[in-house]
Amino acid sequence: MIRGYMRAAIFVEPGKIELGEIKIPEPGPEEVLVRLEGCGVCASNLPLWEGRPWFKYPLEPGAPGHEAWGVVAQAGDRVKHVHAGDRVALLSGHGYADYDLAPAHSVLALLPPLSGKPFPGEPLGCASNIYRRSGISSGQTVAVVGIGFLGALLTQMAVRQGARVIALSRRPFALETASRCGAEEVLPLNGQDGIVQEVYGKTGGKGCDVVIECAGQQSTLDLAGELVRIRGRLVIAGYHQEGVRRVNMQLWNWRGLDVINAHEREAAVYLEGIRSAMVSQCAGQLNPLPLYTHAFELTRLPEAFEVLRERPPGFLKGLMLNGGNKATWQ
Repeated sequence: MIRGYMRAAIFVEPGKIELGEIKIPEPGPEEVLVRLEGCGVCASNLPLWEGRPWFKYPLEPGAPGHEAWGVVAQAGDRVKHVHAGDRVALLSGHGYADYDLAPAHSVLALLPPLSGKPFPGEPLGCASNIYRRSGISSGQTVAVVGIGFLGALLTQMAVRQGARVIALSRRPFALETASRCGAEEVLPLNGQDGIVQEVYGKTGGKGCDVVIECAGQQSTLDLAGELVRIRGRLVIAGYHQEGVRRVNMQLWNWRGLDVINAHEREAAVYLEGIRSAMVSQCAGQLNPLPLYTHAFELTRLPEAFEVLRERPPGFLKGLMLNGGNKATWQ
């Protein structure tokens, strides 16, 4: 039994995180206690950091960290698939801490080739599931609108499949990253009409077979719809959380688009995506390691969110690490 206290970040109000000390929880028969090595810092949590009227503070200790991985410290009596000492990814919601507790069915053992490397399972699994839903095949032209961590991963996957990728982003560094991930064309997001004309010029006037919208903004959703060819596929991967969106149903309807909301909400589907991403990374088919550009200790979590908000040159994905050195995985 693990006894004692642990550190946990507490969002006490917008723009303010305090480090609390709470008891290490004891796992039930079908739960797993994980000593966390780290947790990704997700852009979907920016509204919590910035503040919105519908959020209530303070949050529970460790919340909203949901991209965690670590080592099993203790497994419940009925848990058979992981054991103390196993390195795991987990689906949980309190990953900004030293330990987290998760249902056994939400914990996945990591393969040995990942030893010593960060593995924020949730976003990697999310990318894998979005890619699966996109139905990309060799020879297709795919536009990825918004190149952050997710967009860069999807670019890698589409290129590996044999697709031609056109990557679009506002940030020069993100476009450089997309090029390194194999994108054939990179275009700055600096005026919708000009972008639409340029993409159509590069696709023989037809538009793209598949367009994946990753930015979660009204403007990028509008643009993504314009770039899809007749009978093409629009995949919504961005996290749209700022209220109601309008869609150009006239355009979508006239072109006969297949529109896919690629977000998953079932733990089993998430875990299958994480498993798929893990196998792909171990096989050298997916390489997220160069995309982890910034690392922060738990005490520097407020700085991590400010960097995420500002997105300075050179930034793509931040990780909260409980010890460790970025140089060990690149």
